[in-house]
Amino acid sequence: VEINLLILIITEIILVHEGGHCLIGKKCGIGVKEFAIGLGPTIIGFTRGGTKYSIKALPFGGVCIFEGDDGENDSPNSFRNAPVWARIATVAAGPIMNFVLAFVLSLFIVGSIGYDAPVIYSTMDGYPAAEAGLVSGDRIVAISGKKIDVYRDITLWTMFNTGKTAEITYERDGKKYKTEITPEYNKEEGRYLFGFTGPEGYVKGNPLQVIKYSCVEVRYWIEVTVKSLIMLARGQFTVNDLSGPVGIAQTVGQVYDESKSSGVYYIWLNMMSLCTLISANLGVMNLLPFPALDGGRLVFLIFEAVTKKKADEKVEGVVNFIGMALLMLLMFFVMFNDISTLIKH
Repeated sequence: VEINLLILIITEIILVHEGGHCLIGKKCGIGVKEFAIGLGPTIIGFTRGGTKYSIKALPFGGVCIFEGDDGENDSPNSFRNAPVWARIATVAAGPIMNFVLAFVLSLFIVGSIGYDAPVIYSTMDGYPAAEAGLVSGDRIVAISGKKIDVYRDITLWTMFNTGKTAEITYERDGKKYKTEITPEYNKEEGRYLFGFTGPEGYVKGNPLQVIKYSCVEVRYWIEVTVKSLIMLARGQFTVNDLSGPVGIAQTVGQVYDESKSSGVYYIWLNMMSLCTLISANLGVMNLLPFPALDGGRLVFLIFEAVTKKKADEKVEGVVNFIGMALLMLLMFFVMFNDISTLIKH
């Protein structure tokens, strides 16, 4: 069951991502030779409107092949012969559709269970929050100038600002107050704590609030991804902390097992939440200015838009080949690390 759920999640995300490239490309007059879900040999396929649509044997991947991707640019519908802004829109459409998917899924999640309001449920004796005068019912609205929309934003701030003194802005009885709190390290939990707990349940909102907090949900996962990448660049995380398909499969299995007792409805809600996380993460990762990724292609296209000169096709091809080789090595390492961790446990 877990493997089937993982394949379903990955297929949905890839379908939306590659579908974004395909749909916008066609709208811009760019010919699409093949639109495929999966990699490797074709299991089933058909051709319509000059495009071959196919499902391939290996479910973890997908591709949208445009006219001219094989180096033949004689066709007026080839990718390279399209206006630069049409190509930028086509390349950017994939990651953008990942964010759209994350938002649509969030509408179902937030509409069903609500959002985690940043309201203090209780304070812990002997911790900085109680000493600073915070009490149950106070709503945290900002930490050191950062707006707080959901309770997870507070946890996120402490995670990425380890041990730093925070200026807390909170709301009580319609009035705003400020205080400074330095989180205290808790050995049992292995992290820094302000010393208060969040709401035990979720708050359901009206339709406008559902839309607002669905946007917040997508923003939250984008922020988690971006800040994690910054910490990786600073050496606060290592590549050993990254997860590949095996690690994701483990997570899907854990979420499924923990949700079974609550029923099918909550299994699907939790799977949608996991899909939201992965889709937003993929959107961010694909926008990184790294060769072979959409972000890397956008660098060349933006350069062309600014200078009015196309990048040398051979140079671009070599750069993307090197980038793809490095990505494959990273994927191999991450998968090997996942399997090693699985064996140890």
